[in-house]
Amino acid sequence: MAIKLENVGIAVRDIEATISFFTDLGLTVIGRDTVSGEWTDTAVGLDGNHAKIAMLQTPDGHGRLELFEYIHPEAIESEPTRPNEIGMHRVAFSVDSIDDALEIAAKHGCYPLRGVANYADVYKLSYVRGPSGIIVMLAEELPQN
Repeated sequence: MAIKLENVGIAVRDIEATISFFTDLGLTVIGRDTVSGEWTDTAVGLDGNHAKIAMLQTPDGHGRLELFEYIHPEAIESEPTRPNEIGMHRVAFSVDSIDDALEIAAKHGCYPLRGVANYADVYKLSYVRGPSGIIVMLAEELPQN
């Protein structure tokens, strides 16, 4: 059986702010819609499902995020995910410059959980608390001599 990752879906409280964050980091919006009806109730498992959605893609064309802002049923606020919680953990991106990426994130009020780490002189990386509490890992591959 062939299998490939299609996208990662994330429910957000403000789809416009989240789109702005991810497009500033370099993703592109490839589709937007408002969905509802029996097919969405069945697919998602929520009666009366009604949501604004947007599909974003990485510049290389391989990674996609699908964002959902629920209109109905009302979105449920929860505590922001912590790095050691079971379940959806984070979404990770390779970037050319972690400093530039962190500067962009800061313009959206999004900051590292702790700072920038150096992993074995292979990567500089940081976990950022993004819009709607999404944990976003940014990783810059370091030149190898």
